[in-house]
Amino acid sequence: MSEVTSWRLLIRALAAGLVAAIAILYFFGNGSNAGQDDNPVGPRSSLSVETSTGVYPYQVEVADTDESRSRGLMFRRSIDHETGMLFDMGVTRDVAFWMHNTFVPLDIIFISAAGRVVSVAHGAKSQSDMRIPSGSPVRFVLEIPTPEAKRIGVSAGDLVRHPVIDAVSGR
Repeated sequence: MSEVTSWRLLIRALAAGLVAAIAILYFFGNGSNAGQDDNPVGPRSSLSVETSTGVYPYQVEVADTDESRSRGLMFRRSIDHETGMLFDMGVTRDVAFWMHNTFVPLDIIFISAAGRVVSVAHGAKSQSDMRIPSGSPVRFVLEIPTPEAKRIGVSAGDLVRHPVIDAVSGR
């Protein structure tokens, strides 16, 4: 084999490797932002959680359509500790959430139409299809990154304030 042929084979192998690497990055992402284009951050609004240890502010996206509720926080690779998603279920009813295609562990706070915490699921396991029930009828659900609910001491009866919740509760 000539030296020119060896160089040509080496260049072809390197080019094929480069094409494969680009394809892998394109289809599977590079980690921190993978999937973000599939679930962009929507407009955020202020929410507060009032616990026995204080009042804690968050910036939340509101999921109030079937599509936004179905998508939720799926495909996000990171969620800042002071942010989350508020789900308005439209009516008060028993609900169950799951973590399918959700890469970040979450605390799930189930909230009545009056804005009171009904129950809390701490540390819902990422990418799990296990159903996480509310335990009783709720109108709203707040998802925040784990371990926020423990850090701020959320428990049943605590008050959650947001313009959407306040409008439903008559505050």
